[in-house]
Amino acid sequence: MATTLLFHIPNEEPIAGEVDELPGPQDTIVVLKNPRRRDGKDIHYLDPEVNSIIVPLSRVTIIEILPGAEEEDIIGFVRD
Repeated sequence: MATTLLFHIPNEEPIAGEVDELPGPQDTIVVLKNPRRRDGKDIHYLDPEVNSIIVPLSRVTIIEILPGAEEEDIIGFVRD
């Protein structure tokens, strides 16, 4: 199952995409599938045919894990 991540790179728009596994502490790169901006638009410096990119973790400041479709259906605290 793919996990959607949001990579924050200094002086760039955040890049969203899917990974098969979350990066571990020993990883230096991450292969990001279906790279796009958070709003779903294309990244202007990538060719439209690109479907995967390799992101060096040395360039990333923050990685956000975005909720998947199955997590959005979970109902949290409900007060009656």
